[in-house]
Amino acid sequence: MIAKHVPMKSIKKSDFGALANYISDDQDKNERVEYASVTNCLSDDLSAAIIEVTAVQGMNTRAESDKTYHLILSFRDGEHPCNEILREIENSICEGIGYGEHQRVSAVHCDTDNIHMHIAINKIHPTRLTIHNPYNDHKVLGKLCETIELKYGLERDNHLSNKVPSENRAADMERHAGVESLLSWVRRECLDQLNATDSWDQFHKVLQEHGLELRERGNGFVIADHDGLMVKASTIARDLSKGKLEDRFGKFEPLSKETGNGWAKNYEAKPVGFGVDTTLLFAKYKNEQVSQGALRAQQWKSAREEKARKINAAKRAAKLKRAVIKLSAKSRIEKKILYALVSKSLLADIQLANERYRAERQAILENHRPQQWADWLRRKASAGDVDALTVLRAREAAHGLKGNTIGAAGRNGATHRVHATQDSVTKKGTIIYRFGESAIRDDGDKLKVSRGATDYGLEAALRMAIDKYGSAITVNGSIEFKARIVKTAVVAGLPLIFADPILERQRLFLLNKTTENKHGQTAERGRETGGGVSGVGSRANNANGERFNEAGRRAGFFGFINKPNVSRVGRRPPPESRNRLRDLSSLAMVRLASGIEMLLSGNVPGGVEQQRADTNNTLRRPVSGSGLSLYLEADKYIVEREEKRRMGIDVPVHRRYGEDDVGTLSFTGLRRIDGRPLALLKRDDVVLVLPVDEKTAAHLKRLTIGDAVSVSKLGSIKIKKVRRR
Repeated sequence: MIAKHVPMKSIKKSDFGALANYISDDQDKNERVEYASVTNCLSDDLSAAIIEVTAVQGMNTRAESDKTYHLILSFRDGEHPCNEILREIENSICEGIGYGEHQRVSAVHCDTDNIHMHIAINKIHPTRLTIHNPYNDHKVLGKLCETIELKYGLERDNHLSNKVPSENRAADMERHAGVESLLSWVRRECLDQLNATDSWDQFHKVLQEHGLELRERGNGFVIADHDGLMVKASTIARDLSKGKLEDRFGKFEPLSKETGNGWAKNYEAKPVGFGVDTTLLFAKYKNEQVSQGALRAQQWKSAREEKARKINAAKRAAKLKRAVIKLSAKSRIEKKILYALVSKSLLADIQLANERYRAERQAILENHRPQQWADWLRRKASAGDVDALTVLRAREAAHGLKGNTIGAAGRNGATHRVHATQDSVTKKGTIIYRFGESAIRDDGDKLKVSRGATDYGLEAALRMAIDKYGSAITVNGSIEFKARIVKTAVVAGLPLIFADPILERQRLFLLNKTTENKHGQTAERGRETGGGVSGVGSRANNANGERFNEAGRRAGFFGFINKPNVSRVGRRPPPESRNRLRDLSSLAMVRLASGIEMLLSGNVPGGVEQQRADTNNTLRRPVSGSGLSLYLEADKYIVEREEKRRMGIDVPVHRRYGEDDVGTLSFTGLRRIDGRPLALLKRDDVVLVLPVDEKTAAHLKRLTIGDAVSVSKLGSIKIKKVRRR
């Protein structure tokens, strides 16, 4: 997590109302403002809070600095704390920098690749009316972030400041605009040559060759290009500070004479941080910006001319009215009243012309606003430009989606059969789609479903994944998310296969269970109507349907009312079903040598999974806990222990028991998660988690911590007898 204060250098631009309206504006996006809150104000309404804060700020007439504190809290990729935790983090940060009692407005934005929170704080205390400016707030914010990361298990960030503010601003510009800064360009092009000079003349000559100039500014030096863009010399390198340069060359000697514009190189903002060739697209961007500027100037000139024409027409009409009044009016009082009405009408026409001009000028500025390179790419990608979207996804900052994602290693389709509403595109090329109350993010390789997504949103994400990647789907994320995805795929009947064998076994298990339930309901409806199910006894059943129904109700008292393929009592079975258990699968079986042994999923023969006969719930029942549910509790326990270990608690590494762990292990203990017993076995410094049955758990309870046990390839635990006095 990163906490950053955004200072407002121009006091005239410091406006709490404008900042609060900006952070709470959804900008016609569904996936922008997740929630907004008002704190320490009399009303929770945003408009009322802005009026209250503005009034409190106006009551302090002595403060001359910025009265609004703008704070941004940004989280890592894939991190999305719940709203309750976000409010706790906001309270902790504000109290830590001394703004716990101050009025503030906050909003959480989720339309970018990193979820972030904006906090607009009134620096004027609501009762004391004094201003509070935190001292060294960047250091305090860094310590607070470290504490919060440890408390809530967030990914750690580096909060040590090793750059000067101007260097940080240049890095922020490169990251957000996507172009190289003057600071980076000077370091790359001529820093080594400047360090090799031994006089002021050579120093000025190197700068001139690159279209730069050294100037005195304040108590130091700045390096400026021919367009007036400047950077501190000491920011480029500490050896270029005024003190060190004068120690090398003596007292500063300005440039003796101008040599014109004959420089060999000059700074030009070019794309940086992109892994593909952007020459043609950047040239298109520059040409469009130039044409947009010319078009903006032309429309602005036309709007000014239209305003002047309306004002002149209003003045001419007023002049004619005065001339008519002068000739037609009889008394002096009558003329005075008519002249006043004409003047009032003229002022109203002039005011109307000015208002229309201001509205038209604002529309022109909005339609032809100059855009940074990354913003232009995002706008083009939102309009469907494939090249712009490819460039955005090739940025060094784009690391892919994390968290609950759906993807595959197969093909990447360009169209979607799912009806998707595109909400926005981020600066990393992530397209955000909207499906009802759910949002789906697409970075080209994976799909991510928003937190709190509905079953409809999960189904839409799966259909989009099938269309993009094919039928082989991979799922990453929490155990609960994987279970919901499997259930959604089965309920919707989607033609897909999960790459994870555990998820695929769970899907097949749920699919077969659903099929059995449907067959059972169909057979039950057939018996209730007296039509019969078995071909052997169907005629007798039809002939005496009432007697069969009565027998069925009597049999239902003993629990056999919903069993399919059951003929009337006394009927002989068909030839293929004689002399064996009816409908029992004849596929390969797995023998368990001991009563306390268990069957691992990897030891099941392929025929059992691939070629299984239709199960019959008359004589057989499905084994509870098969498939994904066998490891659900184990994974849940492993995740809980790993989270504690990440928080700094001394907890060893936990993982599932695998077939490679066969041999003698050390018994560490028993745990019970959601009613299922788990055996903890230790190999070296790693704790292996193995689900066991109740009988095995009863045997393991007799052991003490540290006793040796032997685990077979099938996962059965054999207890070594230890004599104790």
